[in-house]
Amino acid sequence: MIYGTGIDLTELERIQLILSKGLQLPAKVLTPAERAVFDRYPAKRQVEFLAGRFSAKEAYSKAFGTGIGAAVGFQDIEILDNAVGKPEITRHPFDGPAWISISHTDTLVMTQVILERGTR
Repeated sequence: MIYGTGIDLTELERIQLILSKGLQLPAKVLTPAERAVFDRYPAKRQVEFLAGRFSAKEAYSKAFGTGIGAAVGFQDIEILDNAVGKPEITRHPFDGPAWISISHTDTLVMTQVILERGTR
């Protein structure tokens, strides 16, 4: 049974602007494991990766029903690619399965998260 669903859109230009100002968005949004992946990418791919993880965590918090804040924060959710490159939510506070989709255009990233209950 679906517990919650969340979607989010993030503009890549907005993330690029934050990074160009030297603000610490990667440290705020990315877990240490995600940061290790981010650090291996060239600049353009870093923007896409960070925007995708930011958007996905926002979508997760919407599916969770709380938004980002006291109940769930960016560091509570970890999204890593599996062996074939599919993003998977590997750590999160919900007690059921979490499903994710991340899609990019040249200017936007769109994410959807579905939280499921009663299937484990």
